[in-house]
Amino acid sequence: MNTDFDLTVLYDGGCPLCSREIDHYRRIDKGTAIQWLDVSMMEESEIPLSLNREDTLKIFHVIDGNDKIYRGASGFIRLWDALPRYAWLSWLCRRLGIVPMMDWAYQRFAVWRFKKRCKDGLCGLDDERTSS
Repeated sequence: MNTDFDLTVLYDGGCPLCSREIDHYRRIDKGTAIQWLDVSMMEESEIPLSLNREDTLKIFHVIDGNDKIYRGASGFIRLWDALPRYAWLSWLCRRLGIVPMMDWAYQRFAVWRFKKRCKDGLCGLDDERTSS
């Protein structure tokens, strides 16, 4: 991986909701070393750490400078840690012990969102791989 970045964020840029949220984070990312990768525009071979394209489109991923992968709500918590305006929120979520509940809700939302995108023919994967 590229060691010029403290974090690498993998997101589905073809998802309007996801893109708006990432655009928001990018606007407030002042001087931090975050690499933003739109997986919807990448070939699977370009995705860091040999991650699977389908998985990275389905679920939000963040990779830290030590190549540790954070998925789902844990990815958001890790990203928020790096953004000064959100560090308090990551602290609060961990302090309250709600990260597992956040991940439970996020996983269900992410599966629904991805299936809807694929049903509408917008996920960029063939129907056979996404029908399950």
